[in-house]
Amino acid sequence: MERANAVIVGGGVVGCAVAAELALRTSDVFLVEQLPRLGMAASSRNSGVLHSGIYYPPGSLKARHCVEGNRLTYEFSAAHDVPHKKTGKLITATTAEEEAELARLIERGRENGVEGLAVIGAEELRRREPKVAARAALWVPSAGLVESELLVKAYAALAAAHGVYLATSARLERVEPATDFIRLRAGRVGELETRVLVNAAGLFADEVAALFGYRRYRIYPVRGEYWEVVVAKRGWVNALVYPTPDPSGLSLGVHLTKTLAGRLLLGPNARHVEDKDDYEQDWEPRESFCARAQKLLPELRPDDLRPAYSGIRAKLKPPGQAGIEDFVVTRDPLYPHVIQLIGIDSPGLTAASSLARYVAQLVAETLA
Repeated sequence: MERANAVIVGGGVVGCAVAAELALRTSDVFLVEQLPRLGMAASSRNSGVLHSGIYYPPGSLKARHCVEGNRLTYEFSAAHDVPHKKTGKLITATTAEEEAELARLIERGRENGVEGLAVIGAEELRRREPKVAARAALWVPSAGLVESELLVKAYAALAAAHGVYLATSARLERVEPATDFIRLRAGRVGELETRVLVNAAGLFADEVAALFGYRRYRIYPVRGEYWEVVVAKRGWVNALVYPTPDPSGLSLGVHLTKTLAGRLLLGPNARHVEDKDDYEQDWEPRESFCARAQKLLPELRPDDLRPAYSGIRAKLKPPGQAGIEDFVVTRDPLYPHVIQLIGIDSPGLTAASSLARYVAQLVAETLA
């Protein structure tokens, strides 16, 4: 039977970032992913935006790891030739109430250590984004874009180059926790014994946690759909434009993303779904989605939109409950050599590199 120092369950951006970090610190690391390729789920079905850290409560894991992850991800992407760009973004206000929200976002962002925040008026906004309608906007210079799928591949390549065994089509089937090790079975990998297990299973992290009897948290899948603007009107937006945040906490609202490839994406919307694999059924009608986007782009028409793709986020709040739920990163209460990462939704892409350092330190303490 193979013996490992650490096994990571989940090959999304967080799991691969953890693998890359652990590879620099210890040997005999395995990563098992149930899908045929790494990063196939939420890690590549998103806007590719690197967030700054202005939305999250001061002192929260989301605030801490988003701000640090923003810096680390730019550094990693530059060092490993991952396409990226620090574009900055505009968060718009269309009413007096929303202008007051911008002031609250500035205060929160500054508490979290986000630099360079400034409010611009309607005239400056029109100069930067002539097609966007708003009375004011918050300029967030540290936000930007990264090719998320290539970021996952870069983390995985670094991990593999330092000896991590990466196994796809390897669903975790069984665990047998003992006092100082875990025996497990994972698809084609077969049986393993590991001194530490890291649960980075994304949408399925609650199900992995339940294998250890840890049922405190449940993931409620929330699907977001993206539409693309026709080629002739891609030039209507120059960078990243967001509305003020949705008070429900389900999403940051339908926003405008000029991708690194020059496409203009709108989305995502947000709604709870029953099935964690339900990416395609019952999309929001084109007309109602367009109406959401017209708040920012009044000239947009339904015929300007083409369906792009959808993604599913791992939310910890059930339908009907508003607010932002923090990341869960904790040792399992019964098995301290199991590290649980649950509810890693946005800004998980941005935070991945910072979360990886934090988790690697927990692993090092366990192996010591």
